[in-house]
Amino acid sequence: MARKITKARDSQPLSAAALLQLMQLASPALPVGGFSYSEALEAAVDAGLVGDESSARVWLLGQLHLSLSRSDLAVVNKAFGAWQRGDFEHISALNSWVSATRETSELRQQTEQMGRSLCAWMKNRSAESHHDATTAHLTQLTPAPTWPVAFALAAFHTGAPCREALLCFAFGWAENMVQAALKSVPLGQSSGQRILAALSADIPAAVNHAIRLMDSERLAFSPMLAILSAQHETQYSRLFRS
Repeated sequence: MARKITKARDSQPLSAAALLQLMQLASPALPVGGFSYSEALEAAVDAGLVGDESSARVWLLGQLHLSLSRSDLAVVNKAFGAWQRGDFEHISALNSWVSATRETSELRQQTEQMGRSLCAWMKNRSAESHHDATTAHLTQLTPAPTWPVAFALAAFHTGAPCREALLCFAFGWAENMVQAALKSVPLGQSSGQRILAALSADIPAAVNHAIRLMDSERLAFSPMLAILSAQHETQYSRLFRS
């Protein structure tokens, strides 16, 4: 029955209300602190691996396909369905997987801080917010709600189909990362818009790949990203928290 409900919902057109709520979730103005993280991009700049528009574009496209698509996007996809079914056991397993696969303290602090902040935002919204069993379970996740799992619940509450939620998650990530590139490389606004356009063109394929992944195929294996993230923890001069 749950599968039939999911298919029916995903086949429905995206309503204007749901679209606007997804835009709010993707906005840098969402008070979760995403703008304060570079996800080791700042360390890549410091190491000389990224130094101009071309290298920043290549770096972020690689991160989109090799890291985000195979890890966080895949978690959002599975968590969205689990929230829809009320499968809290699966939600807890996904949340634990995200925490366990963050290879550095900075990356783990990022996902947990952003997850807690989104959880607080959902709880503090107007009387229209969803104070139900799903939100209660999110707040009880240990050691903390992680960002992909919390985002999946917020997106589910909009009434939007899952694929549109994944597109929103990926675009929000892309916009934050482009802003990090503008400040850390540094780059001009025109360069940033060209990089964002390149990421946007590849996001649908990354989302499609994430949707196809089974739980056993999901992975978080980005050795260079992990090394740079660890180096960033002791980097002499920093603008970003990761």
